[in-house]
Amino acid sequence: MNRIRLLVFNRALEVLDYRVPDGMQVDLGSIVVAPLGPRQITGIVWEPERLPGQEVAAEKLRPILEVLPVPPLSAPLRRLIEWTADYYCAAMSSVARMVISSGGALSGPTTMTEYRLSGGMPERMTPQREQAIEALQGEQATIRELAGIAGVSEGVLRGLVGQGVIEPVSVAIDRPFPPADPDFAVPELSADQREVADRLVQAVEAEEFAPFLLDGVTGSGKTETYFEPVAAAIRRGKQVLVLLPEIALTENFLNRFEQRFGTAPVQWHSSLKSTERRRAWRAISEGTAQVVVGARSALFLPYASLGLIIVDEAHEVSFKQDDGVRYNARDVSVMRARFEGFPVVLASATPALESLQMAESGIYEKLDLRSRFGGAQLPHIDTIDLTEEPPERQRWLAPRLVAALEDRLAKKEQSLLFLNRRGYAPLTLCRNCGFRFQCTNCSAWLVEHRLSQRLACHHCGHEETPPATCPECGEPDCLVACGPGVERIADEVRELFPEALIAVATSDTLNSPDKAAEFIAAAEHGAIDIIIGTQLVTKGFHFPELTLVGVVDADLGLEGGDLRAGERTYQQVSQAAGRAGRGAKPGEVLIQTRHVEAPVIAALAEGNRDAFYEAETEARRFVGAPPFGRWAAIIISSEDDAEARQAANRLGDIRPHVQDVAILGPAPAPLAMLRGRYRYRFLVNARRSANLQKVITEWIAAQDFPPGVRVGVDIDPYSFV
Repeated sequence: MNRIRLLVFNRALEVLDYRVPDGMQVDLGSIVVAPLGPRQITGIVWEPERLPGQEVAAEKLRPILEVLPVPPLSAPLRRLIEWTADYYCAAMSSVARMVISSGGALSGPTTMTEYRLSGGMPERMTPQREQAIEALQGEQATIRELAGIAGVSEGVLRGLVGQGVIEPVSVAIDRPFPPADPDFAVPELSADQREVADRLVQAVEAEEFAPFLLDGVTGSGKTETYFEPVAAAIRRGKQVLVLLPEIALTENFLNRFEQRFGTAPVQWHSSLKSTERRRAWRAISEGTAQVVVGARSALFLPYASLGLIIVDEAHEVSFKQDDGVRYNARDVSVMRARFEGFPVVLASATPALESLQMAESGIYEKLDLRSRFGGAQLPHIDTIDLTEEPPERQRWLAPRLVAALEDRLAKKEQSLLFLNRRGYAPLTLCRNCGFRFQCTNCSAWLVEHRLSQRLACHHCGHEETPPATCPECGEPDCLVACGPGVERIADEVRELFPEALIAVATSDTLNSPDKAAEFIAAAEHGAIDIIIGTQLVTKGFHFPELTLVGVVDADLGLEGGDLRAGERTYQQVSQAAGRAGRGAKPGEVLIQTRHVEAPVIAALAEGNRDAFYEAETEARRFVGAPPFGRWAAIIISSEDDAEARQAANRLGDIRPHVQDVAILGPAPAPLAMLRGRYRYRFLVNARRSANLQKVITEWIAAQDFPPGVRVGVDIDPYSFV
């Protein structure tokens, strides 16, 4: 090729043509550096016919500067980028940027300096030096990392470096990861698990596209079952990707993986340091990373020979990205498997209605695990009608739930209280004048977090210290917390059971893999009696001594304008209930509710999942909601309310009138201001026969928007705020 077309990471330009200098080898998918005015930019070599743009005369082309020393992006990955951009109405450059998600990885092999003990002793021994020398036996890492291991300051270690007690060592950043052994600890599977595992292994060995829905009750051993096709892929020299919905679940998975395969998998998530991301990215692109476990962003990495994707807890809303490219990793995983020709497994105890419908229509193959592993029984579920059994005044736990907690403490068994609301209270107001604390950037109340002594917005991250007096009327000691969060429930439990060991488990307290590991270790060793947590603890955790789950407010998820509220509530409460009785001891679940007659609550109490899904399916079919129809949200936003409203109204005036497509709005979004921007929303409902993306892109392209206005498109939205 003497001329190439580049996809560049600049949304305004996106496509540029260049010349290839004589003697330079450039392949499709190569990542190159090219000049743009006085600057240098990075781009991906693409098929000219697949990128829009008119051909530039040869004499006007500037030469590219270099081809970066990384493998070219494969044709199937380039097709995935195109499909994702087209389906989610996003810029191709924005999707491609997720592939090149470690800038440091694009440079060639390099080294870094680590440190280790040399065997010498310091001229003068101090307690801190003694502590460091004792703690760092056999350790090798950076000074900062060693300081964390030893529990001393970096200055102490640098002093030891100066005296030769600690010596520098040059190491390759891209050193290979330890290989996993597929035969390290082969488990004894039940007959049902073996049947499912054998079918998945067969699919891996066929090396063809095959989508599976692994539908197994909580505690059925889905992880051990899908580890067998993982082992089969490793034996065939194929890479495996396991997607988890939460970083906090990573540590639990790493332990189970290491027990099975003898070493930890390669990790990919936002908590990695830049050098760790570089090492992982290069190992993935070169094919030496055998198994990768990560958050949704791991899906777009440039795997050299991917042969299997597992999406664990595939129903989770966390797989849907709500900003930037608004993709659903569950659905894109299926498309990546299709483009590259290998199996994909969606594993869940409470599958999404869309996934069940795909299985019913024969597009996905459904595999069932209907019983818990090792003879453990599903827990007994009962409801507590709060209109008939109310909590005591100023309390949130009903007497029957309190009695059940007391019984478990006496038996030295563990309990879990589930409330999907972080912080201490969702609203703080003045009892004197009624002033309510609201975020300065969003139309949302500030949530009180008493543990960290702050008022916080859970939408934009704004924080402020609770004042001593009301900002409106100046009255002191007049602020009142309204409603419960997990911290408030924790305070109530401490008052009721002062001797109990209590842990609050939320994204605030388990915000890193290390903290999650500490929590897991404490729970497994009996150092926690009662766990009080949000949805974070409803999935992936296995505590054999946990025999009671109390759902503090099962009605919480049914509030607001979420069109999937029933399904989401069923999934959350069912997953929480599934933590009980996973060992030899029987489990009990008590669900506090004011609406025992609600279909979702009745289905939970009766353990009748099929009845709930059938009713939900018919309701969706009647209104043309997914999976029988399509939704899309269009958000018009600006820092100026009038500008946003006018832009939305002008767009509404030129709305297309297309058969099988209904456009509702514009109307102020339920969260009318977010991060300082005023928001107006359209909701588009279309039959599956309509080309929804084409209608939306042509409609928006026909309108010129002011520079301060942003237009966001969300295909298959999960959030309706």
